[in-house]
Amino acid sequence: MTAPTDMPAPPAAPGHVVGDQSAVFALLEDPATHGLSEPVTRIDTHGAAVFLAGPFAYKVKRAVFFPFMDFSTLEKRRAACHAEVEISGPGAPGLYLGVVPIVRTPHGLALGGAGEVVECAVKMRRFDTSLTLDRVAERGDLSPDLVKALAVAVLEAHAAAPVRRGFDTASRLRAYLDDNTREFSARPELFPPQEVARLARLSENALACITPLLKARSAAGFVRRCHGDMHLRNIVLLDGRPVLFDAIEFNDDIATCDLLYDLAFLIMDLWQRGLRDEANAVFNRYLWASDDAQLDGLKALPFFLSLRAGIRAKVEAAGLAHQHGERKDEAERHVRAAFAQALAFLDPGHAETGALPLLNGATPPEALPAHTALWAVGGLSGSGKSTWAAKMAPALGRAPGAVILRSDIERKRLAGTAETEKLPPDAYTPEATREVYARLRTLAARVLATGHSVIVDAVHARPDERDAIAQVARAAGVPFAGIWLDAPEGELIRRVEARSGDASDADAAVVRRQLSYDLGAIGWTRAPSLSTVPSAAPPSDPSP
Repeated sequence: MTAPTDMPAPPAAPGHVVGDQSAVFALLEDPATHGLSEPVTRIDTHGAAVFLAGPFAYKVKRAVFFPFMDFSTLEKRRAACHAEVEISGPGAPGLYLGVVPIVRTPHGLALGGAGEVVECAVKMRRFDTSLTLDRVAERGDLSPDLVKALAVAVLEAHAAAPVRRGFDTASRLRAYLDDNTREFSARPELFPPQEVARLARLSENALACITPLLKARSAAGFVRRCHGDMHLRNIVLLDGRPVLFDAIEFNDDIATCDLLYDLAFLIMDLWQRGLRDEANAVFNRYLWASDDAQLDGLKALPFFLSLRAGIRAKVEAAGLAHQHGERKDEAERHVRAAFAQALAFLDPGHAETGALPLLNGATPPEALPAHTALWAVGGLSGSGKSTWAAKMAPALGRAPGAVILRSDIERKRLAGTAETEKLPPDAYTPEATREVYARLRTLAARVLATGHSVIVDAVHARPDERDAIAQVARAAGVPFAGIWLDAPEGELIRRVEARSGDASDADAAVVRRQLSYDLGAIGWTRAPSLSTVPSAAPPSDPSP
């Protein structure tokens, strides 16, 4: 197991070690134990030693004691091994193969068999470590299809997670927050005291503000026994699909959390790596397939993201003592980046996003506007509305960018069908379309109330539809911008005919029918399709 809420770290410091496991480690590191001629690869973390031997991997819990993780006795380590298989195994079929005892025999220690059990190991199917998603991301291979599959994997994990109604989420988060502040305060050479105090103040205010919401979400079933450690390094491609593994098994209280707090770890990891488009895509795809009530929880997301980034800074700072030279310099840069990001999530107007160092050294986009705004993008089918929305959303409003509300998605949700399932003609009657647009406006108002920006992606062919969405911004007291995308008939038809695996059912016949519409006066900013994505007009202030 890695550190409790973040990335793998060096072995525990001697003061945390409570037992001598050197003989067990020597046994598992010996190729002869596994009938091999090639060397065994060993990987060490805070809480485990992993031995990669041929087609298998053996993970031994370290005999350590931390306030958050107690593996101080054989029985506790045995229980943790079985818990890992029980908790992580169902979501990763074929990866977890069981628990194997290490026993004492008349001839010495042995892996499996009869004898006095002196240790236990989780046996796993060995996988290609280049296929963990942190490595995939470093190669630039997080494709749109893979991001979509990643969102599905998270949704499936959350759907299967046991509900924990009544769990006191706020108290647990406050404990994390207090621990972060203590650790930061003890390292003034790394974390400037003034900034530590500011982060503590912002965090405490944010937590106090969302505490009633957290209680309501706990009562409603949005607190569950989650993965708890869901970052890119703990997700691997197996048989071409992303699989979550290495969930927190040693502490139910740590793993029990709000679903959006669990998701926030993944979003934070993507965001800090400079993968802003991917973070926004996972975020929106998760919301599209979730209960509408999840939208209300977005009010807590800035705090969740900040706390996750703070925990990353704290955990990585704890490992600096084991680093030297250029590696230590790089590690310190990561720590400072995570701390700066924790501040920026809560106060995007104070810290320029462009000034934050990213994990992969990428150049970040311009700073996010601190204000909440409503954008609407319209145009005939094939004009590029969804592409425009996906490109613009990461740069709008609070991290991880704007919530995208797409008419094609909401029409399928109202019909109770899968995103790519073609709907019958009666789903496109004027009455059905009015219901879709009314739903878009209701959801937009709901999101704006949480402080997040929104992009509404729909044809908006009728003047009353365009007026109605602008009225949502006026009612919410936020700026509004309407963008109308134009494209030639041939290009519209070419695009809709080239689509596959998309929520839109539009075809060439639909485009030709739309071309006959009387669109009325279009007061929105008109732009050739896709040509103005980097420089679209800013939102205007709402009318009084």
